[in-house]
Amino acid sequence: MQRLIVWTAVIVLVVVALVLVMAGRGITAAGHRPWPFEERVARAAWRFMVPREVRRTSNPVTATADVLKGARAHWADHCALCHDNDGSGDTPVGRRVYPPVPDLRGQRTQALTDGELFYAIEHGIPWTAMPGWTTNTHEGEMQSWALVRLIRHLPSITPDELREMERLNPKPPVNPQEEKEIEDFLKGPAKKGRSE
Repeated sequence: MQRLIVWTAVIVLVVVALVLVMAGRGITAAGHRPWPFEERVARAAWRFMVPREVRRTSNPVTATADVLKGARAHWADHCALCHDNDGSGDTPVGRRVYPPVPDLRGQRTQALTDGELFYAIEHGIPWTAMPGWTTNTHEGEMQSWALVRLIRHLPSITPDELREMERLNPKPPVNPQEEKEIEDFLKGPAKKGRSE
């Protein structure tokens, strides 16, 4: 029994030491890129949580020009802040959350089923910054399915479509001082010089 207590204490101390070392190196910080194994485990766990019947559901919304136009407008207003208009995730918010927002044009996202994409929009993705947007209405579900159509279209989105979306992105009131404060905040704390 005494040996068990000693070994348990040793293991706890080693784990605490590892966590402190990782924290000191910024490995647990939001700016850290997830390790490949960490990404695979998280993705597999999330996909396991998506109900089988949802995963296999086909998109009931047809990819017409009007559907894609409406989805682009919705995306520009609600999704582009994190995902960017082109789905790259290359935004100040998208780069600073943990894990970083994925490039939705990439193979990993495009390999998901329509049902999985729909589920991610409706219910969010645990342990990430992706919230669930369900309204529990048929209209809301159809908007989510239209967004799935847009996600499928992102790898081939045109410059004209991106310009259209840029015009639809929310614009904050212009206040140069406030913009500078926000930009300074997003850059993070300034590194102090040795003379200080």
